[in-house]
Amino acid sequence: MTLFESSDRFGGLGTFFDYRGRSLEKFYHVMLPDDEYLLAILGDLGLVEQVRWRHTSLGYLHGRQMYPLNGPLDLLRFRPAPLASRIRLGLSALYMSHFSRPGPLDDIGVEDWLVRLSGRKGFECVLRPLLEAKFGDAYSSVPALWYWSRFTREKGTKKEVKGYVPGGYRAITDAIVRCLEGQGASLELNAPVQRLDIEDDGSPCLTVADERYSFDRVVSTIPLSLLRKAVAGGAVEPHLDRVDPGIDYQGVVNVLLVLRRPLTEHYWVAVVDSGAPFDGIVETTSLVDPDGDTGCHFVYLMNYVHRSHSLFQRDPQDISREYSGALVNLFPDLAEEDVVDSFVFRAPFVEPVYTPGYGRTKPDAALVPGKVYLATTTQVYPFVTSWNSSARVARDTVDSLLEGLR
Repeated sequence: MTLFESSDRFGGLGTFFDYRGRSLEKFYHVMLPDDEYLLAILGDLGLVEQVRWRHTSLGYLHGRQMYPLNGPLDLLRFRPAPLASRIRLGLSALYMSHFSRPGPLDDIGVEDWLVRLSGRKGFECVLRPLLEAKFGDAYSSVPALWYWSRFTREKGTKKEVKGYVPGGYRAITDAIVRCLEGQGASLELNAPVQRLDIEDDGSPCLTVADERYSFDRVVSTIPLSLLRKAVAGGAVEPHLDRVDPGIDYQGVVNVLLVLRRPLTEHYWVAVVDSGAPFDGIVETTSLVDPDGDTGCHFVYLMNYVHRSHSLFQRDPQDISREYSGALVNLFPDLAEEDVVDSFVFRAPFVEPVYTPGYGRTKPDAALVPGKVYLATTTQVYPFVTSWNSSARVARDTVDSLLEGLR
């Protein structure tokens, strides 16, 4: 088996960098107690017993006022929404958790469904900003099924618990690499695939760094829009035409700030109507221990935007200055000297922007049965993109590949 990785490190969005002798993720990640597929892999790797679980919380920064938003009582105290809307939002959350069923939700737009449940005022005040933070102005096209799946996974009415492995996702990636190498796999870094085609004898072939390789089977994990360029004009292109749903992706821009002190008590804070250039704050050291040597805390400021957005072209130092200045402005007890370091990371293909009825057009694992297979984020629907969802897709793709062998 040969694995080609286009970048200089394995891990995809779970990639990392070294900071003062510590490994930090470029993009924040988290695992939940019911992430059965990810936890199964950690069990195979001997890491599952190392997972540390902690209670975490959600904050909602409306203007300059912080509100906890972790249960029915917090919702009733959420003054930006009228009391009647708060009650209706609470009842709709109970309904989603205990009574709603996913079946028909694939064909319903998320805005129509949530307005029907929570009312227009509750939607505009609480729910719309959260959807815009994830999908921008494309949020209204997302099926209600996606929101239902995310809600029941991450919140519902249960107390929030999240987990992490000491050493972060680097520890998981390194363990996977050791496992693959132990089984004789060839792992190639800085090896972007230029072309995927099928030889005259029916064998899938790849062109990497202008060198041609033939294989019995190929699994592609790259976004379909990039795969389309790799198969253009070849034998695989008609197969991709048949299954490609043509959906676009939202990217993400993360500004990681290293702080001398904690910012809030919350793991995740929605930022709404504050004038800040970012939509959310993730303070990973509310879950993961602060740096043991320096006591530093790690805060991610993020925007989910399309790759055509100016944030993907702007100078990173300019973005960093703007975001750190806005954070200091939002939190008066945070001083500029509390910001020790800052880093900007960008990923253009993160969250597929699904449309109603996507469940019927989602591509199968077998692109060219017996020859070429897919394992991409376009196949995680209706689940939110996560390591657990990726592990689920990987399992399904392997099952399909093995079925082809049989």
